[in-house]
Amino acid sequence: MEEQLSLLDLVLGASLTVQAVMALLLLASMLSWYMIVNRFIYFRNARDEMYLFEERFWSGIDLAQLYREGNEKAQDGQAILGMESIFRAGFKEFSRLAQQKEVDSDGVIEGARRAMRVAAMREEERLEKHLAFLASVGSTSPYIGLFGTVWGIMHSFRGLANATQATLATVAPGISEALVATAMGLFAAIPAVLAYNRFAARVDVLSGRYDTFMDEFSSILYRQAYSLRSRDG
Repeated sequence: MEEQLSLLDLVLGASLTVQAVMALLLLASMLSWYMIVNRFIYFRNARDEMYLFEERFWSGIDLAQLYREGNEKAQDGQAILGMESIFRAGFKEFSRLAQQKEVDSDGVIEGARRAMRVAAMREEERLEKHLAFLASVGSTSPYIGLFGTVWGIMHSFRGLANATQATLATVAPGISEALVATAMGLFAAIPAVLAYNRFAARVDVLSGRYDTFMDEFSSILYRQAYSLRSRDG
């Protein structure tokens, strides 16, 4: 209890500039923790939905039926994200182009792949949401805290000019107040850096799975496109 009170006294006794730095770092830390929790839940859901969709996709279900199931989910207000969103974009474009007799098989596949690439880019944007903020907090918070520390120490030494006796007891409170800013900068930066590295790795993993799925799905569509064109011919 005494430690908490002494820390509170140090914060309240700091200069206005150092207090502003502390408030900024506290706000950055709170926002980064909110985004960390938000991204953790999002990535967990994205991973679970990807596994469920892959299991459903490779179960041998008819692709048109799988697409209709997605339509039903969308009508119920469920968000369709991740791998299923890529599948729906590719299958929709494939179905549209396959009905056009003047488009050859290569054109159909290329159109489907182009639609899937656009959908994949949207998914990557969703995955990377808030990561730039976490990177900024992780890289700048220590320097902001250091600025508060330097300013606080300068303020303490200026106060020595009016002191009758320059002792460690005179300077120590001011230096302690200033060092709190450095501690807060590290407190804000360390979780943000760890979370950013963790989430960036997950983005790479999911993006790689999406790319692999696009290649595998394109192979299936390729066979179907040539089958349709051979019957039409």
